[in-house]
Amino acid sequence: MKIRPLNDRVVVRRKEEEEKTAGGIVLPGSAKEKPNQGEVIAVGPGKLLDNGEVRPLSLKVGDNVVFGQYSGNNIKLDGEEYIIMSESEIFGVLEK
Repeated sequence: MKIRPLNDRVVVRRKEEEEKTAGGIVLPGSAKEKPNQGEVIAVGPGKLLDNGEVRPLSLKVGDNVVFGQYSGNNIKLDGEEYIIMSESEIFGVLEK
């Protein structure tokens, strides 16, 4: 990974877009919704508190997370698309 997020930011790789609906209907490219799940690729050192201490993030690399449809900022790096977002924009971690 050639990017290191700062403070309470994380880098997420979005899961692949669904090709079919739950009912089996094949979706054309323009009708596909971007998934709101992904894998954490990199995490920052933590949130800087008012007293100068750093609170570590509760996420770690490899976590599968759920986030809002329009969360974060999209970037393209080495031909792959990633999302950089704040830890607070992530709704939860998917447990296996």
